[in-house]
Amino acid sequence: MKKEEFLFALLLVLGTWGSAAAQLLVPPPARFTRADSLRGGQTALRTCYDLNYYHLDVKLDPARRFISGSNLFRFTATRDFNRLQFDLFANLQVDKVQYQGQDVPFAREANAVFVTFPKVIAQGRRDEFTVYYSGNPIVAKKAPWDGGMVFTQDAAGQPWVATACQGTGASIWWPNKDQQADEVDSMLISVSVPTGLKDISNGRLRKTTRLKGGYTRFDWAVANPINNYDVALNVGNFQHFADSYAGEKGRLTLDYWVLPENLAKAKTQFAANVKPMLKSMEHWFGPYPFYQDGYKLVDAPHLGMEHQSAVAYGNQYQNGYLGRDRSNTGWGLKWDFIIIHESGHEWFGNNITTKDIADMWVHEAFTTYSEALFVESQFGKPAGQEYLHGQRRNIQNDSPIIGPYGVNKEGSGDMYDKGSALLNTLRTVLNDDAKWRQLLRGLSSTFYHQTVTGQQVIGYFNRESGRDFTKVFDQYLRHRSLPILEIRFEDGKPLARWIANVDKFDMPVRVRLKGGEYQFISPTTKFAPIKELVGATKENLEVDTFNYYIGVLVE
Repeated sequence: MKKEEFLFALLLVLGTWGSAAAQLLVPPPARFTRADSLRGGQTALRTCYDLNYYHLDVKLDPARRFISGSNLFRFTATRDFNRLQFDLFANLQVDKVQYQGQDVPFAREANAVFVTFPKVIAQGRRDEFTVYYSGNPIVAKKAPWDGGMVFTQDAAGQPWVATACQGTGASIWWPNKDQQADEVDSMLISVSVPTGLKDISNGRLRKTTRLKGGYTRFDWAVANPINNYDVALNVGNFQHFADSYAGEKGRLTLDYWVLPENLAKAKTQFAANVKPMLKSMEHWFGPYPFYQDGYKLVDAPHLGMEHQSAVAYGNQYQNGYLGRDRSNTGWGLKWDFIIIHESGHEWFGNNITTKDIADMWVHEAFTTYSEALFVESQFGKPAGQEYLHGQRRNIQNDSPIIGPYGVNKEGSGDMYDKGSALLNTLRTVLNDDAKWRQLLRGLSSTFYHQTVTGQQVIGYFNRESGRDFTKVFDQYLRHRSLPILEIRFEDGKPLARWIANVDKFDMPVRVRLKGGEYQFISPTTKFAPIKELVGATKENLEVDTFNYYIGVLVE
């Protein structure tokens, strides 16, 4: 292939060719509706109240696939108002809204509900209202990806029900302020199910009450802030076994709720994975963020989900991702993917939650990266780096990782593996593993139990590392293409520059003569000599593309 043909092919794949090709390659902008804005936006009708406490009290009839009950909203007014928005999918009925013992008017638009109060609620006032609702929630077709409730049966024919609603929204099954920017500070989850079944939800079981009519209520108290999509209902004929872990903040309770037919397998699989996972995660990211609420794994009729302190597990008690190695290196078959990945979200997604779903890369990039750090903790750094490199086979480079803001829209699925590769690239640039670990642990403590923007996370890395990584983050997150290191030889001497979408992109990169030691060079978007490599030729010059996820063009 000629040089010009190769350059065109490379740039076409990476999406950095000229405007004519870009017009062919870039998809048209997505169109969003008012319903998208109501769901994803931060209007004054949402920001006027700050959530303090929920009491979700529901009754589930598995046979009819029917749910009914109420949710108490306790809040603090952030300004004077007499109207607010909460959310509940339109297929569910709002039976009434009560304020100070009286029914108050409400109106519905799409999946949003607008409540009008009889008087102005003054800024700073702590107040509350209760929503009563009922109906048949949407049944998930392919949980956990499409969102909804899952109704199935265990091996003995007993009902087995679960929720999975990330992305789609928790208002698919219960009324709440359905966005990520305002997490409720604490919560009581009361679920009544037919006697003989159990409900396992987030937090700690405070009380079990036998009710009239053949139902039993389970009251679960969540002591820590929790995002809406993490709130979980798991109903089945569960059996329980327990353990504990001596962690950085003391004794952490480990509770496992599994179906009878899975009990023996669960005891083996959980013992092999959970404590090593916790040791690795606490080493890299700091203490488990929810000691008050404990750690649970719960049998789920879907693959899995990071429900805070009640992680849903459905990996069929095997290593890998349903028995497969996503990295194709062999390292991914030595541990249970769902236990490691979904538990990693306790730090990223649950402890640190993005305000807008457009910044979900913060959840997924760090959690996917935690898999490689787990491999490193168990088998050494070379193994972790091999696993990271293998993850690249899943990257599409199809669209930006950051999605559009304010419309409840995620960016590219590359937020997982490309996001992980980005973090490893930053680690390589930093070239100080002790400082890198300090940065990761500091991230968890700086934003402990907080909602954040992606820019806050980037700002943290810039500030604490002493380097400005803004352009690096922008290239990998806001553009689908990779930066390309172009090297040319003039009069036998090498020159290098970056080809990138970001103006004046710069990033130190490691190069070497074949068989030698890597050295850092600092290219910009203008060609400059590589003075560090005396004697370099096209044949003996090597760029570190194993640790850096970049394109390379040598002329």
